[in-house]
Amino acid sequence: MRFSSRLPVATHILLCIALLGDEHKTTSTFLAGSVGVNPVIVRNVLGQLKAAGLVTVEPGVGGATLARDPEQITLLDVFHAVEERESLFRFHDNPNPECPVGRNVHAVLGKSLAAVDDAMEAQLAATTLADLMDATTRREAARD
Repeated sequence: MRFSSRLPVATHILLCIALLGDEHKTTSTFLAGSVGVNPVIVRNVLGQLKAAGLVTVEPGVGGATLARDPEQITLLDVFHAVEERESLFRFHDNPNPECPVGRNVHAVLGKSLAAVDDAMEAQLAATTLADLMDATTRREAARD
């Protein structure tokens, strides 16, 4: 199973705004060049991040800025801004109620899958944009 690339793309955009925003105007064209996608995709993601209160966007060529401090933006915030989902796993709709497994599978498997979903969200909540900025800065410094 694979997720969409929206969370990594949105995080990439936020990191560019946070780390490069003082040196460059963070327009959709500039951000698209870093991410390696079409500027339309960046504009769509920026719209989602703006709706979630994570960025502000100046019309035209004004660029984007963070709406909150990087320490206050978690990966869970970003995930909720760009992904539409109720749960990590989706059950199949029509298990056979005449089968002992079919009539019980949702109940017996549901708690385990919910725990996995909760663990993923806890990990995303534990990682801030500031953490990722620090890691990026350290990796860049090690290149020198």
